[in-house]
Amino acid sequence: MAELSAFRSEARAWLERNCPAELRGTGSSFEGGAREPISAARRRWFDACYERGWTVPSWPKAYGGAGLDAAQHRALRAEMAAIGAPAPLTGMGVSMIGPTLLEFGNEAQRAEHLPKVAGGQVRWCQGYSEPGAGSDLASLKTRAEDRGDYYLINGSKIWTTLADKADWIFCLVRTDPTAPKHDGISFVLFPMDQPGVTVKPINLIAGNSDFCECFFDNAKALKSNLIGQQNRGWTIAKRLLQYERSSISGPGGGIRTRGSLPDLAKRYVGSSDDRIADAATRDEVASIEMDARAFALTLRRAAEENSAGRTETFATSMFKYYSTELDARRAEANVRFMGTQGVGWEGNAFSAEELQTTRLWLFGKALTIAGGSSEVQLNIVAKRVLGLPD
Repeated sequence: MAELSAFRSEARAWLERNCPAELRGTGSSFEGGAREPISAARRRWFDACYERGWTVPSWPKAYGGAGLDAAQHRALRAEMAAIGAPAPLTGMGVSMIGPTLLEFGNEAQRAEHLPKVAGGQVRWCQGYSEPGAGSDLASLKTRAEDRGDYYLINGSKIWTTLADKADWIFCLVRTDPTAPKHDGISFVLFPMDQPGVTVKPINLIAGNSDFCECFFDNAKALKSNLIGQQNRGWTIAKRLLQYERSSISGPGGGIRTRGSLPDLAKRYVGSSDDRIADAATRDEVASIEMDARAFALTLRRAAEENSAGRTETFATSMFKYYSTELDARRAEANVRFMGTQGVGWEGNAFSAEELQTTRLWLFGKALTIAGGSSEVQLNIVAKRVLGLPD
């Protein structure tokens, strides 16, 4: 306990010295790679954290991490949150493929890819869903033909988040079309900047283009970047989905609105004696805030009960479901409290906060689908957690 207290005090002092004031409370993010612009302040913050291994604090030092144990990692996150320090590095490299390689990759694969993630050199995207394989992911048809020391990839993926900015992709491919659909899938990695890879952004209802469609026409994936065994990628794919769902439901995932819901309700609905004037609105705000705090405590308890400090089990599906549905409730409340000011799309009649609220409300619809829809999560909970019959 004394050692943890000393670590926490040291971390607090270091963060105060090194986190630029202009970044505090902004929630700004950096996912790595050469295609994402980064401000001078963000670069200073990233470099300082990277030097200490704090871009990926719980990873082994050999791969660019700090080797922190679960308690130290929680303490560091708490101290960063206390001063509003943004995560030095985010994205799929940190939250999805990195942990998967630590668990399933061989030493050569970990040594090649993990230090580049920790150093912000490479940005990753996820090649899972296809036009005909969404919730039924195992129906995927993207083919990988064995060509000796590499695979020849042909097919397409859809809803591939930020593929237009990614350097590498972790991708599910079919290596045995004659096998039962779950048994003929392999998990491979390959670079996006090669002939035969075409990326087209998809315009979303929220006005942005984070999702893309990817087309592979004789793209190549080296055999050395096959993770696990050929035709045995489904187990790895499911494990990565647990990491993805954990990242969506955990700190930094989901919708992050500006300001607090109580303050917003006071401003738009009205206040009296420093409280929300309308009783029904007060009840709704209290319900959402209480549920959010209870959920945060549940996540913390789940992490503390696991000796490794992780929550990536089948219960992660419950966390992902509850987190995205709670975010959707909050976004709906924001829009409703703002009235007509909460549904603006453009023009001087709306503030930047109001325009962002509209877009976050629309984007929140996607999060109840991304990483597995709410309905899929409830099915997993029913089967794998509660043990209910099919």
